[in-house]
Amino acid sequence: MKEPIETNRLILREVLSTDVEGMFELDSNPNVHIYIGKKPVVDIEESRNYIVNLQQQYKDHGTGRWAVVLKETNEFIGWSGIKFITDEINNHKDFYEIGYRFIEKHWGKGYATEAGKAFIDYAFNVMKVEALYAYADEGNDNSRKILEKLGLQYVNTFEHEEEMEVWYKLKNPNV
Repeated sequence: MKEPIETNRLILREVLSTDVEGMFELDSNPNVHIYIGKKPVVDIEESRNYIVNLQQQYKDHGTGRWAVVLKETNEFIGWSGIKFITDEINNHKDFYEIGYRFIEKHWGKGYATEAGKAFIDYAFNVMKVEALYAYADEGNDNSRKILEKLGLQYVNTFEHEEEMEVWYKLKNPNV
């Protein structure tokens, strides 16, 4: 297990099986899924399986989505992190993607930006990746604003799984 990352308000750590209730709260909310396929989970077993999949990514690629925990309360509030994508998306394959998803009551508090900055630093200075990519639903203005606050640059719009998406990129300035 990798060392957690701490920010002013957050602890970023690998997802644990004990995060299942928080993960279920996150992914069972239809509002969380408006821009990601409109398919919220309906059974906590789906969240358990998602966690197993995340933990396998850690083993296979040395990285993946991590739990975001409030320092003050030790509460799981969502996930963020760097995922190695092996599928082809927007003519890219085998790339590092930054992403995030938060429980609705924690939206609008700057947690995605705070975690994202820490993960960009980690990706560029510890993992030494050449570039980070991200994509979001074209209509998801909040997610797009976060990506832009993090310094990612809009590249293009493309269709993915019958939805229009926007593609962003951030080059490692140290490479």
